Amino acid sequence: MELVSINVSLPVDVQYNNNIVSTGIFKKPVNGTVEVTQSGLKGDQQVDLINHGGEHKAVYGLSTNHYDFWRNKLNAPELAYGQFGENLTITELDEARLCIGDQLQIGNCILEITQPRVPCFKLGIALDNATMPKLFVQNGATGIYFRVLQAGAISVGDQLKVIYHHPKQLSVQILFKAYFDKDFVNSGEIMALAASIDELSNEWREKVLSRLN
Repeated sequence: MELVSINVSLPVDVQYNNNIVSTGIFKKPVNGTVEVTQSGLKGDQQVDLINHGGEHKAVYGLSTNHYDFWRNKLNAPELAYGQFGENLTITELDEARLCIGDQLQIGNCILEITQPRVPCFKLGIALDNATMPKLFVQNGATGIYFRVLQAGAISVGDQLKVIYHHPKQLSVQILFKAYFDKDFVNSGEIMALAASIDELSNEWREKVLSRLN
């Protein structure tokens, strides 16, 4: 896995359904070395800290592979890295292989996987397509949210390596599909497994406990 783009943004105000909405989703690539702290990347700022940011969603990563799919799906070959609001665009960041609680090192920074992304209406704003949140869920290629275990500096071209594999081996993709796909087999077992993983984010712990109840 290689870091090919680091993307940040400050909040901007946009018009949505006759209202003014503040958002930090319009992330743009930056050059040079960027510091990653427990609260996220320097130079980046989230607006809605209930649904974005915080300890369990300090950094959001998305695979370069997904851009090929969406450029074709949306007939939008111009889609640039950062367009989905990700902080880090990474080659082969595979939700089907990486698991909740896995730890990845990039530069001298250590990230821990906490949850899949659940898109909100702002993804539709960013891509000028109101159906994007629904399409994103249907596709199941969610990207990955990370907690920052060790702050540090990162640069484009840095390699990422998994330095810890969580023993319960619940992939990000399986968790997402078990929650959202009504036809998913054994979803209850997956929810129970997820609830037993301490590294799971608070947001998703509430989701799986609610489903179990």
